[in-house]
Amino acid sequence: MKKGFYTIMAAQFFSSLADNALLIAAIALLTDLQSPQWMTPLLKLFFVLSYVVLAAFVGAFADSRPKGRVMFLTNTIKVIGCITMFAGAHPLIAYAIVGFGAAAYSPAKYGILTELLPPERLVAANSWIEGTTVGSIILGTVLGGALISPHVAQRLLLPYLPAGVTAAHASVLVITLIYVTAALFNLGIPDTGARYPRQQHGPLRLISDFADCFNALWRDRLGQISLAVTTLLWGAGATLQFIVLKWAESSLGLTLSEGTVLQAFVAIGVAIGAMVAAAKVPLKRSLTVLPAGVVMGGSVMLMAFYTRDLFPPDWVIHFGHLRIPIYMLIAYVFLTFIGALSGFFVVPMNALLQHRGHLLLSAGHSIAVQNFNENLSILVMLCLYAVLVWLNVPVTYVIVLFSLFVVLSMTLIMRLHRRNQRMGDPLSLLGDEFR
Repeated sequence: MKKGFYTIMAAQFFSSLADNALLIAAIALLTDLQSPQWMTPLLKLFFVLSYVVLAAFVGAFADSRPKGRVMFLTNTIKVIGCITMFAGAHPLIAYAIVGFGAAAYSPAKYGILTELLPPERLVAANSWIEGTTVGSIILGTVLGGALISPHVAQRLLLPYLPAGVTAAHASVLVITLIYVTAALFNLGIPDTGARYPRQQHGPLRLISDFADCFNALWRDRLGQISLAVTTLLWGAGATLQFIVLKWAESSLGLTLSEGTVLQAFVAIGVAIGAMVAAAKVPLKRSLTVLPAGVVMGGSVMLMAFYTRDLFPPDWVIHFGHLRIPIYMLIAYVFLTFIGALSGFFVVPMNALLQHRGHLLLSAGHSIAVQNFNENLSILVMLCLYAVLVWLNVPVTYVIVLFSLFVVLSMTLIMRLHRRNQRMGDPLSLLGDEFR
């Protein structure tokens, strides 16, 4: 990998670390405000709204100047969102500002990979980025859970802050410093020298240009499959994040701070699956991983029938001074397995979509189209989940519905792929270097 790639990884790590810690802090702030439970998934909805609303504009912005500079500017917007949250703005509004920065950050973050690296390195690069992101998710989620813990806050944060500052607000201040660290790494990202034709100006022209890019990817036999899979997975993943927290509370009896550890195990699994995919799945075989999506969706259903009451409370595994209840150990292993399946099939799909989008469109525009679809999926699925919570539907029923939806969707995507194969080998579209 080129030297600049590792600077991109460092910038992505710290920015994603802060994103995930901030979500936990924002949930804690909603709890402090005694907000209704259905408002919690709306945090993510407000965050991703900018990805959908700004999709026609952020791709052109990312391609209009060196992407390291774009990443620095957009990371600064995240800092502003954090400061707004610390100053007392409603968490939904402040998190929406952070989402605005993230929406503009993403096309530059992924688009620069196709500028910096050859196509045959994209699966490996995505695995590295995915592994870095997963590491940041693990640490960010655990960090967020630790920072909002009264015990940690009282010993490490609150004694140095003015009276009246809560643990949740203190955690936001720490997270702001992490975003600043990411911004410093953004300044070190080299200019790849890639330049694109002068971008369209004016909302109508940009929207029309985006619509053309949108249609080009969905009509492409490779683009539509990889785009459908990543769209489904991002919507499902965002929803599963909240389902796991709710399941941890109702089925395992865990607090919010303790439940964040379960999310960390999902992220560990994603990292494992991503590494296996990087080692075993070249770009030309990326479509062979589709069945893993069906298995993942079906496996999630098992969560609905798993509770701490299945095992006696005195069944404990000892690891040195650690005492882990057997029901928690099984939950850790199971969620790691779910994450591994996700990482194994999303990394090749991401690489395939990036390469095909780069050939058909441009780096920034193709990622903008991907972000639009993926985050529209997140919006829809989180809205449905919020409605189910508002209606007081038990989490076990929610899990079963979620699992059936993923399995059915992946089955339909695989049928579409088989239809495309009957029209000719889709992999012939990858480019001359793969023929």
